[in-house]
Amino acid sequence: MSEMITADLVDLDLSADTKEAAARALAERMVAKGRVTDLDGFLADVAAREAQMPTGLDGGIGIPHCRSEHVTEPTLAFGRSAAGIDFGAADGPADLIFLIAAPAGADDAHLTILSSLARQLMNAEFTSALRSVDDAERAAALIRGDDDAQGTEDSAAAPAGTASADAAAGSTNDESADDESADDEGAGDKEGDRKGGSADAAGAEGVAGAEGAVSAEGAVSAAGADEARPFRIVAVTSCPTGIAHTYMAAESLENAGRDTDGVEVVVETQGSAGFSRLDPAVIAAADGVIFAHDVPVREKERFAGKPTVDVGVKAGINRPAELIAEVRGKAERGEITASARPGSTPVERAGEPGDGYGTKLRKWLMSGVSYMVPFVAAGGLLIALGFALGGYRISEAKPVIEHFAWGQVDSWAALLFQIGGVAFGFLIPVLAGYIAYGMADRPGLVPGFVGGMIASNIAAGFLGGLVAGLLAGAVVLGIQRIRIPPVLRGIMPVVVIPLVSSIVVGFLMFVVVGKPIAEAQKAMTDWLGGLSGTNAVLLGILLGLMMCFDLGGPVNKVAYAFATGGIAVQDPSDSAMKIMAAVMAAGMVPPLGMALATTIRKKLFTTTERENGKAAWVLGASFISEGAIPFAAADPLRVIPASMAGGAVTGALTMAFGSTLRAPHGGIWVTFLIGKPLLYLLAIAVGTAVTAGLVIVLKGMRKTQPATVTAATPATGTETKQPVAA
Repeated sequence: MSEMITADLVDLDLSADTKEAAARALAERMVAKGRVTDLDGFLADVAAREAQMPTGLDGGIGIPHCRSEHVTEPTLAFGRSAAGIDFGAADGPADLIFLIAAPAGADDAHLTILSSLARQLMNAEFTSALRSVDDAERAAALIRGDDDAQGTEDSAAAPAGTASADAAAGSTNDESADDESADDEGAGDKEGDRKGGSADAAGAEGVAGAEGAVSAEGAVSAAGADEARPFRIVAVTSCPTGIAHTYMAAESLENAGRDTDGVEVVVETQGSAGFSRLDPAVIAAADGVIFAHDVPVREKERFAGKPTVDVGVKAGINRPAELIAEVRGKAERGEITASARPGSTPVERAGEPGDGYGTKLRKWLMSGVSYMVPFVAAGGLLIALGFALGGYRISEAKPVIEHFAWGQVDSWAALLFQIGGVAFGFLIPVLAGYIAYGMADRPGLVPGFVGGMIASNIAAGFLGGLVAGLLAGAVVLGIQRIRIPPVLRGIMPVVVIPLVSSIVVGFLMFVVVGKPIAEAQKAMTDWLGGLSGTNAVLLGILLGLMMCFDLGGPVNKVAYAFATGGIAVQDPSDSAMKIMAAVMAAGMVPPLGMALATTIRKKLFTTTERENGKAAWVLGASFISEGAIPFAAADPLRVIPASMAGGAVTGALTMAFGSTLRAPHGGIWVTFLIGKPLLYLLAIAVGTAVTAGLVIVLKGMRKTQPATVTAATPATGTETKQPVAA
């Protein structure tokens, strides 16, 4: 394969003034090299990735990137901007921009490029050399890590570059220390190759990457008898995307460890392509632990019983020396930290350290709901298909284990129905179990599942599952606050915590709170069953507003969980099925409305938004509200109100028409399972028209004239006026 970056892919005088223009200018170079086959399609993929999370990094760096079917081979383009371009970094515009393109499905190559580049960007000499280089060929060679380029720029300290990393991508390690998939391990091993202080020692064991780093630490560990024994720190870094910040934090911590006398740091990067675990001997010999992460640390119990500093991943990048000093201080004071202490749970680490209890509670509940939704979708669709094939008397069929005739449709219908019923049986236990997991990590799973199953057995329903999950998490957190002798710590997570917490949660659910919750659940069900006329329409409006408020976010999930909880039984009430119909119909409106608007008034939208509009047709029809997020992110004050208006209209009409739905997902593809399907589709069409019309009116009221919205310069193809929120 040709070099990943060449002089033709370098622009040292990038004149673009927006991130979209910068991406287009660099992408045009890729098109000219034959690396990208469809410029607009590729830029749409870049924009979709940018909408998920800004790609700006502190220190004047922008790394827009994506995987795309329009890319023929992994490619990196570099641009340098004198004025700076805003990529969303907290410290201001970026002057060094790297556009990274990988073919669709080329996860290993994509992640190898990104993680290697992220590590280089933590080297001040490397970024300084890029800012001073005056020749495109030398800049490309410097990024590739060519020795002669490094010598020319007096930047011998720069780490290995992306091209060399990509060359290594073809030879992944066949030996694996864990049970991750082969692809994940390969990517993880390749990333380990770039662990700064451990590269030389990797050859001693004859393996690549993180395992080499571990062997290096193991060699150091053998010198522990020396009186000048260093203070040993093991660290774990991870971020939501598992690409840039993960590896920048690792490099920053390793550099700080090398710069601090008497300290050794070895880092385990838990990126999106998996990870290679640190050698247990290295962890056992460590004097302290640093977690710099924004997503749960995998297998966190490995680090139990050691002084621990637990922070977000950006702290690992910005203040590594402080973290090292903090963990040394904890070790000197003998502060031992449990593996899943309060304040470092999976859900809390996904947010900000200063989140209040209300925010934390919402995240705990959403943790349970997010794990429950796949069971709802699978079980609900199977039950609905069983009814579609066998009629509503299929619920009375004999168990298929006793009677199954291969040639009879009714037998297949009964099979689908009964499999769906089994899947539905997991809803409340999964909800409770993963609420507890969000609060207390893995120790919360057992009491959470036990409490959830009790709630299901005593007919406490969805409310019972919520309460059981919160109780289980609270009980486990309480147990973990008790000071335990070191000799007993090993059996706490596998024996003591599951036993004690299950007893406490079971007692509370059976004897104390279970019956009142079951009565409250029955009262709510009866109330919903009695809704009709105006009350039902008002409920439809409320549900429609909630479904469209944050387009797949917490409020949307609350409405969806409310609806699915009503049909999560083998014989749901008519009112529950009406609510489910209203919720799904309203959730389809935002992406369909945006798609229609981009079709009717193209000039009001950017090229990228028009491309997203094409995809929004399919996403909306499939009941994926998130298809409208790119539009809402660019213009929330116009898109969100328009979406809510259309959703409210659709919710009201669906309830007024009396349409019913047993399937919890599927969009228009399950129309044959909908009661009064023509009226149901009419409600969706009306709501879509309302959203499209309102967003067109709101965008048209801007002072900027439509004609200037899409005016583009031939050089960059960028719009002179982008849609912005008022």
